[in-house]
Amino acid sequence: MHMTTHTMDEPHQPPAPPWDRTATAPAQPLPYHRLALTNGNHRWWRPLAGTVVVFVGAVVVMLAVLIGSEIAGAVLDRPRDADGDLIWGGIGDTALALLGLALVTPVVLLAARWVQRRPAGTLSSVAGALRWRLLGLCLAVALPISAASVGISMLLPEPEGSGPDLTWAGLSPFLLGLASVCLLVPFQAAAEEYVFRGWLLQAVGAWCRSPWVAVTPQAVLFAAAHGWGTAWGFADLVVFGLITGLLTIRTGGLEAAIGLHVLNNLLAMGVLSAIAGGLDTEETAADMNWMMLAVDVPMVTLYAAAVLWIVHRRDNSRSPSDG
Repeated sequence: MHMTTHTMDEPHQPPAPPWDRTATAPAQPLPYHRLALTNGNHRWWRPLAGTVVVFVGAVVVMLAVLIGSEIAGAVLDRPRDADGDLIWGGIGDTALALLGLALVTPVVLLAARWVQRRPAGTLSSVAGALRWRLLGLCLAVALPISAASVGISMLLPEPEGSGPDLTWAGLSPFLLGLASVCLLVPFQAAAEEYVFRGWLLQAVGAWCRSPWVAVTPQAVLFAAAHGWGTAWGFADLVVFGLITGLLTIRTGGLEAAIGLHVLNNLLAMGVLSAIAGGLDTEETAADMNWMMLAVDVPMVTLYAAAVLWIVHRRDNSRSPSDG
């Protein structure tokens, strides 16, 4: 005969009254922008200290890449320009810049682990890790939208004297440039997302519950990090940061933002690889004109709507046993 006993160490607790909801309601999972509070180790100063660590670490990483470039240049006897700077060419300089940005991701992850005392994976998603299947779906959605955006941008009239001449780079330079872009851009784009939609969004979210308050500073800083080109370019980058920030919170992770960022950069820089001197250009998204803004904002909005629709369908199709 089965009997239930209660020891002195575990006294019987009567059921909580129906009006006492705090006694029976399970703890609600934290939304993405509040994940800095994971493990209960949050202190008001940790986001500030972690941001300093991220900034200093990023500078150290950039210096390390620069020193490595100098050493490699000396070993390979690379030429220098009139200012004494090494000449690597457009492909080499682009690869070094992408590498320096890509290496910031470990810095951000370590700041979350060491300064905020939380799992580094909480920067990736509410699941504690990057959700690769969702990332694949987001890449699939971003591909046609980014391709359409790049294609339309190539048909738009260019302002006088802007952009490289559309001359074929040649097969070898094209393949070398494309290889470096394909190898490094995914890590560079992901690193920017870990810094802005990841670290900075969660740093503000540690203090503020409102998603709108959490996404706004990172969007402005994201635009500022690209430099000042035109008002249209700055506005486009702010809008990109706001939409991808809200998309990150809504989907519970960085997958959607990474997917769009990777495809945008990959296709744009892949096209530049095919143009003679294309990767030498110093123009960025900050330099776009009003026509490109009018194309880009609807495309980003369409992508966000498509991803949210897919996520909604996936959530509804899961059975209770799926979690």
